[in-house]
Amino acid sequence: MASVISKLRDKSFWSGLMLGTFGVEDPASFKDLELWNPSRSEQSLRQSFARTGYIHMPRLQPPADTERLAEAVRRLVRANFPPVFAMVYDEFWKPVYALHQVLKASFGADYFMMPDMWLWHVDPMKAESGWRPHRERGSESLFPDRQPKTLSVWLALSKATPRNSCMYIVPADRDPTYGTVNDDEWKFEMPDVRALPAEAGDVFLWTHALLHWGGHAMLCDEPPRISMAFEFQRADVEPIDHPLIEPLAIVPFEDRLRLIGKQLLQYQHMAAISPEIEEAACEMIKTPAVGLGRMMLPDRYA
Repeated sequence: MASVISKLRDKSFWSGLMLGTFGVEDPASFKDLELWNPSRSEQSLRQSFARTGYIHMPRLQPPADTERLAEAVRRLVRANFPPVFAMVYDEFWKPVYALHQVLKASFGADYFMMPDMWLWHVDPMKAESGWRPHRERGSESLFPDRQPKTLSVWLALSKATPRNSCMYIVPADRDPTYGTVNDDEWKFEMPDVRALPAEAGDVFLWTHALLHWGGHAMLCDEPPRISMAFEFQRADVEPIDHPLIEPLAIVPFEDRLRLIGKQLLQYQHMAAISPEIEEAACEMIKTPAVGLGRMMLPDRYA
């Protein structure tokens, strides 16, 4: 295990895995960063969050960029790494920064990135599925006016369809227990379930009270659904997870490893990992901190 951890903590290993085409804490990776502009007004965004609990922004990321990220995920999967290891690369942080204006408009306030993220590679040829139905944090994540304290951002890196596990949601206005203390009870009608097919580059934002899940892919030859998701919170509410990350801050490589280890351990109930990966994750979270402080972990690892 010592040699494996040594390899994972070596920037040159990760650079070599992508043939030197992806940066690992390289400032030059961000020189061409452009911030995406929200396609709707702040008032329109907030009305949608209050009514349906989510918004859809088509094709925010150019197709060439999404395909480059998707191919990097495929390369990781072929090398037997869970896709979340992509977060060692600068290019996978760029969409987080590019969303800056969108997030400020969506919250109507300053925000922090939360230390919670994931990437998926759902392969129809293996009849794989996305995560089962859940709410991130439920009613406690909403203000009394149904505006979000926290948001998830889901970005399609490939086309997502019902055949390869697109997302499904129950819109807030069709979900009787949305935003209530009884939101662990599901009383919606099946015809109110809404599929969210997506083109590569599409972005969805939803509140942490929204009931959502990834479909079970059909056994077919359609390409895998590749996507990534991040979580954010308003800056004027108490920290919900630690450590919070400043907008537009370039996270050091060592802290990226710690974050990846955190994801692997905290999401095992949704995405099982092998004993070898679990052992590696436990070692990764012990990487000395550089810019980010204490991390919240499941009790068994804290």
